[in-house]
Amino acid sequence: MKTHDHHDHGPEFLARTKVGQWLHRISGHAHHSTVEVDAAMEGDARGLRTLKVSMAGLFATALLQSSIVVLSGSVALLSDALHNFADAMTSIPLWIAFVLLRRGATSRFTYGYGKAEDIAGIVVLAAVFLSACTAIYEASLRFFSPGPILHPGWVAAAAIVGFVGNESVAQIRITTGRQIGSAALVADGQHSRIDGLTSLMVLVGVVGSVSGHPLIDPLAGLAIGLVILTIAVSAVRPLGLRLLDAIEPEHLDRIREVAAKAPGVRSVPRVRARWSGHRILGDVDLSVDPRLSAKEMEEIGKILEEELRRTVPFLGEADVRCRPAD
Repeated sequence: MKTHDHHDHGPEFLARTKVGQWLHRISGHAHHSTVEVDAAMEGDARGLRTLKVSMAGLFATALLQSSIVVLSGSVALLSDALHNFADAMTSIPLWIAFVLLRRGATSRFTYGYGKAEDIAGIVVLAAVFLSACTAIYEASLRFFSPGPILHPGWVAAAAIVGFVGNESVAQIRITTGRQIGSAALVADGQHSRIDGLTSLMVLVGVVGSVSGHPLIDPLAGLAIGLVILTIAVSAVRPLGLRLLDAIEPEHLDRIREVAAKAPGVRSVPRVRARWSGHRILGDVDLSVDPRLSAKEMEEIGKILEEELRRTVPFLGEADVRCRPAD
């Protein structure tokens, strides 16, 4: 019978045992990789469904408002209807981006089509800016030739419909966007929420017309156009940061925290990450115990990647590299 020398239980043995125990325990989560991929695909599908529903709702709202514009001549309601049309159209580039994202990486687009979502954001901003300019132009023309609003009751009803429609769309977009990690959907939902509030400004124009102050209607239209323009300008910075591969520090801190807890890891010298659509791509360098074998280092990298994807919100991929510590 072979006896075991106490030297077999030295620091190297303990280090390997600790790493082995961690690998055995944490590898139980490895089956989550398929679940995570399925969850990501389901997120894309939910995003598409949300875009379809919200686009239909905004088109219906804008069509109803436009028909009342023809009857009433309200320039404030015209501004709101134009913006609702533009807001509905912004769902199309986001729709295309989500479809492309589901295709995954290819031999040409090795990182996938995540940036298509950011490009769609540029199209969204362009549409918002154009609708703002159109609203301001129409309000300016009416300012120099004001006239009464016909059928003020219908205009007031259309304004309320605009508020309800935009707020409903905002709720759907924001909720889904937060659940799947899509900043574009959340921003578009916040955009719709502000649009709902601007719809209420149409009521100001109605009150002004009924009370014998026709200039209030073009002034309300001008105010709506300026608010829309402000929305477009405020959205430029976050979109620009995404295009420049900026990442929020808290995401890097979370990746570093999870990686540093792995047994055998001496330090985490570098962590990089960037947004690709509504997913994060990570790049992690680990400095590990030099007594670990090459196979153990490889296993640590593979399983830690699964652990990062499981515990770090919105992380789509993580490239983990292990190097022996000096």
